[in-house]
Amino acid sequence: MSYIKCENLMLGYEGVPVAQNINFEVYAGDYLCIVGENGAGKSTLVKALLGLTPLMSGTILYGDGVGTHEIGYLPQQTFVQKDFPASVWEIVLSGTLPKCGWRPFFGKAQKKLAEQNMRRMDIWSLKKHCYRNLSGGQQQRVLLARALCASSKLLLLDEPVTGLDPKVTAQFYELIRELNKDKLTVVMVSHDIRAAVQYANRILHVEKDQSFIGTTKEYMKSNFWRELGEYQI
Repeated sequence: MSYIKCENLMLGYEGVPVAQNINFEVYAGDYLCIVGENGAGKSTLVKALLGLTPLMSGTILYGDGVGTHEIGYLPQQTFVQKDFPASVWEIVLSGTLPKCGWRPFFGKAQKKLAEQNMRRMDIWSLKKHCYRNLSGGQQQRVLLARALCASSKLLLLDEPVTGLDPKVTAQFYELIRELNKDKLTVVMVSHDIRAAVQYANRILHVEKDQSFIGTTKEYMKSNFWRELGEYQI
């Protein structure tokens, strides 16, 4: 059974489509990269998967214990987010909010989960630090720890390495690959085609009127790859 099944999606704003005829599924253990040209609807698709923006048509079905509130989400960072005046501990702990239920406070289980994921991301020593004083790579690890608190099954990343230097970018990609090897399903939007074909096992290429879904090997034999990917290599 798939975690997510998308059928005949049409995405857009104010009645104007940006992408349509999107069909794909996300399975347990996948490392799926979503690629395409700027403005093709990649980030719009991410918001639709999270239930943050309505579909113009089509359906999104969730299964195997995954829903819009059981997805660990790492969004594109804005300047305001980078300058957020909260401690590392506060930000990571906020990822456990969906697990608090009716209780208006964090319990021992939520605090233990936050600590586990901070140690997993090697940021436990930074827990009292102010988030806005961290480096870009450290900030992304904080947000990743927060996302892991929200879900142990599915991680959704939207352009997670934007603004990071090449060394930190490579380290972050390796970190995501290790999480995937630990049975965490990964769906990542990326403008970096080279990284997509290097790390992902499946590719979703989104365009306005059609899309491609298949294995990385299948993608590299397709016209989509020849039109968008080859010039980047």
